[in-house]
Amino acid sequence: MKEIVLKTNNITKKFSNKIAVKNFNMTIHKGDIYGLIGKNGSGKTTLARLITSLSYPDEGNIMLFGKESKSELNFARRRIGCVIETPAFYPNLSAYQNLEYYRIQRGILDTEAISKALEIVNLRDVGKKKYKNFSMGMKQRLGLALALLNHPDFIILDEPINGLDPIGIVEMRKTIIKLNRNYNITFLIFSHILKELYLVATHFGIINDGELIKELNQEELNEECQKGLVVTVSDAAKAAVTLETVLGTTNFKVINQNKIKIYDYLDDMSEITLQFNKVGIRVSCIDEIGDNIEDYFLKQIEEV
Repeated sequence: MKEIVLKTNNITKKFSNKIAVKNFNMTIHKGDIYGLIGKNGSGKTTLARLITSLSYPDEGNIMLFGKESKSELNFARRRIGCVIETPAFYPNLSAYQNLEYYRIQRGILDTEAISKALEIVNLRDVGKKKYKNFSMGMKQRLGLALALLNHPDFIILDEPINGLDPIGIVEMRKTIIKLNRNYNITFLIFSHILKELYLVATHFGIINDGELIKELNQEELNEECQKGLVVTVSDAAKAAVTLETVLGTTNFKVINQNKIKIYDYLDDMSEITLQFNKVGIRVSCIDEIGDNIEDYFLKQIEEV
């Protein structure tokens, strides 16, 4: 079984009369790219700050790399890199100079760490160009380079594609995938843009008003969004045989003894009903299912 990198146990955070995070339970395993999706103000940034100890939960606890006590957590957090909101860089310094400042401040002894980080995010050749003259994409990639300085096993990114143009979005996506596949770095990415997150994440959580309302992997999300028919029948096992032998499709899934999900014949439901009736299978209901990714996300929020 994969190592658990992060586990939150019923963590809750309140600000005055507002509950920003409520009874939040999330588990991330080694090698995951976990995308946490939620609208602005849903509690994503508060959760990021709780995980990185920029804030502390009022209730519940956090486990990192199997460590739970305060002293162990502080040590475990050395294995984390993060970009939360906008990193503070000096406008008149170059990329290298900004990272050198943080290397010294954080006591990172590896003098090659800066060159390695800049190379990974494709900023090694920007030379003496000042940060204030960087494009938004370059600024975001420098933030990621800062997160890489301590050779982390786990990186937390808060809205990493905010403000990026299409080219910048593609560059950030490729970099995240490269770090995950080539360096086995685990990611937790907070975003409100599900369509883009879908292209990189292996697992998804949906947060609304501080609560985790849904958690699924990419395969499950694909199935949830795939167009199909849920047919309620008198005998699902017999219906499965009929689909294969009479209708010539194996593109279906038996849900239970009275329900079957069919991904073919979406434009010819009458043929399904006809063939089922011929062999004595009663059809009591046919529902069309499937959404595009954005509609699926909105539906989950609206149903809470």
